[in-house]
Amino acid sequence: MQVTVDGFVCGPDGQLDWMTPPDEKGAAFRDAITDTVDTILGGRKMLEGFVQYWESVQPGHPWYSFAQKMVNTPKIVFSKTVSELPGKNLRVENGDLVKCVKALKKLPGKDIIVYGGASFVSSLIEHGLIDEYYFAVNPTAIGSGKQVFKQRTALKLVRAKSFPNGKVLLIYKPQK
Repeated sequence: MQVTVDGFVCGPDGQLDWMTPPDEKGAAFRDAITDTVDTILGGRKMLEGFVQYWESVQPGHPWYSFAQKMVNTPKIVFSKTVSELPGKNLRVENGDLVKCVKALKKLPGKDIIVYGGASFVSSLIEHGLIDEYYFAVNPTAIGSGKQVFKQRTALKLVRAKSFPNGKVLLIYKPQK
């Protein structure tokens, strides 16, 4: 998840204009992580635009190869308001979030990755459904916005990696 140095995942109205694009090393790391997953989860508000964006990336664009990974990876959108959304390899889940995610985690296959949004990730955190956190800390503070942690949550640092563009990747696991 992209975050600011002051802990926000988006501005008060969902603004993402503070994000720093990945540099070459960051993009390589992102690609390597993506190769370890076979399912993308997200909330409707975020994943709807996410799907539209990646499906619109054309051949010749520098991110086309990554976009194809996003398009071809199965995506599950959790929603309480819609039962269908347009998009390739996309299904909408209206059932109980906790039961569905626990069932998905028991299936054979690769890892599951969550791309957001803030409310959806907060729900996963609240129910203890995240096994590992990847925070890409951008070298920007925005002063206010949305956060994913709603309560004290103890985490154990697994790895930290800095990138030439000023981003720092922090990987944590929940402390048991």
